[in-house]
Amino acid sequence: MERTPGVMLKQTTVSLIVIALFHIVGLIGFFVPALTPIFLRLVPFHLLLMLLVVLYNHYRPDEKFWSFFLLIVIGGIAAEWIGVHKNWIFGDYDYGPTLGIKVLDIPLMIGVNWFILVYATGVLMQRSRLKSMPARVLVGAALLVALDVLIEPVAIKFDYWTWVEKTPPLKNYICWFGVSALFLLVFEGFKFKPQNLVAPVLLGVEFVFFGLLNFF
Repeated sequence: MERTPGVMLKQTTVSLIVIALFHIVGLIGFFVPALTPIFLRLVPFHLLLMLLVVLYNHYRPDEKFWSFFLLIVIGGIAAEWIGVHKNWIFGDYDYGPTLGIKVLDIPLMIGVNWFILVYATGVLMQRSRLKSMPARVLVGAALLVALDVLIEPVAIKFDYWTWVEKTPPLKNYICWFGVSALFLLVFEGFKFKPQNLVAPVLLGVEFVFFGLLNFF
């Protein structure tokens, strides 16, 4: 069924409210020590909810879109498997229990997270004034590295993952840039039609969310 402009506006508004509300509730959960253990168990479900919001807002998802989805999810998990088991990329690290169910020591939700971040950044760059594809890929990858800088201290504190060196090595950020650029190049290759602002807003909320957790 074709979505009318009115329906699409309502859909976008509701989605933005859901994103804002659940991140505000998440902040409360992390800031109140008595609630933190409960909220940590909800992290995988929060990621799944954000995934559903992103999927729901993609305009006319088709086989091409689902191929991209599977490619990034599987590619993200594969990259993390290489990182954890071979230490060839990112560094020497292991995942804790916070991200939920693991297969071969890799949380399935990390693939979902890669998709959400890459898709949101890809759509943001798609909506930007950058006309050059290489510029969109490089700027997008730099944004994802900046977000990872904010995520790392929070992830370490709440046992998303741990580093043998206690802190992330420079190699982590270099490889984050490289893998992000590769995935964004894939996004560009699929040439999706312009999407609404829900995914880019989610990316911005992630910056605010992890920025506040770092600040406080």
